[in-house]
Amino acid sequence: MKKQPKVAVFGGGSWATAIVKMLTENLNEVGWYMRNEQAIEYIKENGHNPKYISAAQFDPNKLKLSSDINELVAYADYLIFAIPSAFVKGELDKINQPLNKKIVFSAIKGIIPESGMLVGDHFYSKLNVPLEQIGVITGPCHAEEVAMERLSYLTVASKDKKIAKTMVKMLNSHFIKTKISDDLIGTEYAAMLKNIYAIAAGIAHGLGYGDNFQAVLMSNAIREMKRFVKKEHKMKRNINNSAYLGDLLVTGYSVFSRNRMFGNMIGKGYTVKSAMMEMSMVAEGYYATKSAHKINEENKAKTPILNAVYAILYKGKSAKKEFKKLTDLID
Repeated sequence: MKKQPKVAVFGGGSWATAIVKMLTENLNEVGWYMRNEQAIEYIKENGHNPKYISAAQFDPNKLKLSSDINELVAYADYLIFAIPSAFVKGELDKINQPLNKKIVFSAIKGIIPESGMLVGDHFYSKLNVPLEQIGVITGPCHAEEVAMERLSYLTVASKDKKIAKTMVKMLNSHFIKTKISDDLIGTEYAAMLKNIYAIAAGIAHGLGYGDNFQAVLMSNAIREMKRFVKKEHKMKRNINNSAYLGDLLVTGYSVFSRNRMFGNMIGKGYTVKSAMMEMSMVAEGYYATKSAHKINEENKAKTPILNAVYAILYKGKSAKKEFKKLTDLID
């Protein structure tokens, strides 16, 4: 019998929890790094994460839980990072051993604010992980539906097909189907941008715009995504594939979308600070908006939706006025 790779997931949130659930369907043991010792003890005793998607049940005997990031880096061959982008550098700074012999997958949907880089680029440039040992796990997939074992689809991107196929085998199950892509950079940018467009969809809903406008907004968002990604990484890709359009749609429309929820609160008149305080989970799109806007100042892709969200979140502009202007810029 072929030896199973050792895998560790880094992160204690809903997406990390969902990934651990997928892996435990196929592996005898999965490493799981969480900072919260109380959460670790709770999972050992009760078999589910106390704070995030508690519907996901685990056999604690299949989990190697630890609050020591270096213990699990040393343990695993495959490292999957699912820490919110705003906090990932602080966690990576704790690692005191080389990563150049590890296979590193990012399930992080955003840019690392401190470096202004995609997560894969950060691992390559700052932590010396060879490009062919880096991969991306992206949607369209909501963690909450994984917990309920509803049929979900993932995209695994890597320059090395063998690595991608190994990850696919570990993730696939009766409720998970997975596709392989070679667009490592494009899928990462798409995962970041769709959260910004989901905030836009939420703002529109909060302002009282209906389904007709939402359809036009999403249609423009996928075209805007195509322009942005093409400027950053030109290659042959079909923007209508699930990793791009599918992930955008589920994030823009789903009741489980944190970014849509955050945008909805902004549209209803919440300040950024009050909306963040009320939400128990991180809205990745808030941080992504600043990073994406900065990148686009150099690339100059046509991005009216990104510009409107940035003006509302970071310049304190009126959501009502910015969306009134936006209605004349999209078609």
